[in-house]
Amino acid sequence: MATGGKDRTAREARERARVYEARREFHESQQRRRVRDNWIAGIAGGALIVALFGSQYVYFTMGPGAPSPAPTSTSTPTPVETTTPTPEPTPTDTGSPTPTPTS
Repeated sequence: MATGGKDRTAREARERARVYEARREFHESQQRRRVRDNWIAGIAGGALIVALFGSQYVYFTMGPGAPSPAPTSTSTPTPVETTTPTPEPTPTDTGSPTPTPTS
């Protein structure tokens, strides 16, 4: 009856190995799924940003946000030249020099 203990020990070891292998596979599959989900989220986020910029561009260039063309006049006004009179030099009365007194 000594062999009954060995069978139980071997069975428990096989069970632990099976559970360990199942946990390891589960962890690896979770890791692969996280990487895949991150790629999908990155691509979807990038596409969303490109779509947002594209829609803003279309709205403000061709849609209701586009500025309406303002009418411009076809004739240009001619500039009026204004002449300012140049001042004439005023004559100064310069007489003879005053003599200096001598003592």
